[in-house]
Formats: sequence, C-alpha cells, structure tokens
Amino acid sequence: MTGNHRNSSITRRRALAVTGGTVAAGGLAVTGYQSAFADTTEATATASATSTGACMTLMSSVTEGPYYLDGALVRKDITEGKSGVPLTLRLTVVDATDGCTPVKGAAVEIWHCDAWGYYSGYTTANPGGSAPAESEDGSTANDNTYLRGYQIANANGVVKFETIFPGWYTPRTCHIHVKVHTGGEKEDGTYEGGTVNYTGQLFFDDTIAEEIFALEPYSRHSGSYTTLDDDMVYDGGGAASGLLTLKAVHKADPSQGYKGSLSLAIDPDAENTGAGSGGGGTPPSGAPSGEPPSGAPSESASPSASASS
Repeated sequence: MTGNHRNSSITRRRALAVTGGTVAAGGLAVTGYQSAFADTTEATATASATSTGACMTLMSSVTEGPYYLDGALVRKDITEGKSGVPLTLRLTVVDATDGCTPVKGAAVEIWHCDAWGYYSGYTTANPGGSAPAESEDGSTANDNTYLRGYQIANANGVVKFETIFPGWYTPRTCHIHVKVHTGGEKEDGTYEGGTVNYTGQLFFDDTIAEEIFALEPYSRHSGSYTTLDDDMVYDGGGAASGLLTLKAVHKADPSQGYKGSLSLAIDPDAENTGAGSGGGGTPPSGAPSGEPPSGAPSESASPSASASS
C-alpha cells in the first residue's frame, strides 16, 4: 500500500462541475468536525456554516454498490461483536437548498465490510487477496445484519454511529456506504417508507488506512489494496466527495480508535435511486446477485441483533 493521495485537492473536472462550491463544502466538513463531538456546540457550528454559504453545493451521489440490503436496524452500535479498530462516526445532514439548515428526522443508513472485507449477507464472497474465511473471526455477529444500521437525525441534523474501521476488498479502497432518507418512519426496529434523497460513500485518508491495516485483525487480509487515487468511485474532491475528517482517540496508539465526521449537504425534495456515478466495483467472486440471500434482515429482527438507541 502507499499513502500518497490528494487529501483535499480538486480535479479540474470536479472544479468545473461545482464552480468553486467544492471548497465551501470542504469548509463545511471542517466546521462540522469542530463541533461533531461536543453536542453543546453543534448549533453554533451549523450557524457558522450557514453564514459562510457552505452548503450551496450538494454532495455528489454515487452508486450504492453491489452489497446493499433492505431492512437494516435502527441502532447506534452496529458492530455486533465484530473485531476491529473502533470508529465513532458522526454525520450532520443539512439542507443545501435552504441555507444549510439541519434536516431534523432524516434517517441516515450506513453499511460497510468487516476487517477482512466481508459484508453481512454476503459472507462467502471472496474479498480478494488472501483472507481467512469470515466464519473464523470468532464473533457472534448475525451474518445478515452486522455493520449495517440506521440512525435518526436530531434537531441539529446529527447522527452518531459506533462501529469499526472498515477493511477493504478488491478492487475498492476503504469506504463506508451511506444513504439519507426522509419522510419515512421507524417501524418494527427498522425504517420504512419515505424517499432516498442521497446515496454516497465515505472515504478514509490513505495514510491512516495503511496504519490501521497493519494491525490485527486487518493484517490477516493480505493483497493489493486500492488507494484513493486509484479508486473507481472517489474522484479526488476531498470532503465534497465523501472524504472523512478523522481524529485519533490516542495519537500514539491508533488501535484505540478514531473519530470521523462529515456534513452531508442534500436536497430533501430530490430522490436518488443509488444508480449514481462510479461503478462501485465488480462484486468479488462468489458474491450473489439479484435478490438478497435468504435470512436477510426483515421487519422482525433476530434477538441477537435487536435494535438499540
């Protein structure tokens, strides 16, 4: 792996597309991070972002990828015992068409692979390179629900997830998938109805990812890791393209975890089907296609994966 990439640079294609707005959106992410882990300052940060006009540019929608499943649970902690470096993720949903105002009640859905590159619901799909079988991780995670979940945005448009730093699979860089829904409601532990307003992916600094992947259990997955510059979805636009702001819990010990944040500027009146730009990668060999596998999450969740706040 290499750690060279455009941390916050903007490609000419991207700059032309947003006519300078990408820089503003990046500023919004920084502002969001400064307040993301101090609830008492969230409203101040939102007001600051509004005053700078930071939300004039919408986040770019991209493909949902080959591993989406309906019926994820509404819960804060999505790990289900999966091992890995802890990641506290806070996302702020704002209305880019209304001066950066928070989108209260938006449902933010995320899903990502485990430390070895396996997704729940697709645990026999080969992640590429050399990795132990998913069943060897020793956890009690539900194979159809781990590392998937919803949270409902508070009055400041903020949601928080407790998860682990994702691994990787060929041919993609390290990433988290995200959808923002509005207009639905929580029902039977999941989120029903409404409209998908945004489909995107969140990305990680290559240097940090490289550091994490040298640790257990990530180091047991060897092979050719795709950096940001070579990824087929990330377009080099920094925060406006989903690049998370990351802060180590303990600078001298990355195994203690990271805090990640980003603001998602959306149009609550728009609908996005998940068929955005970027191919998302060809599913690794063994990945199913078409309908979700039998036993995938449904309205009646199993006791081992019950919803939590």
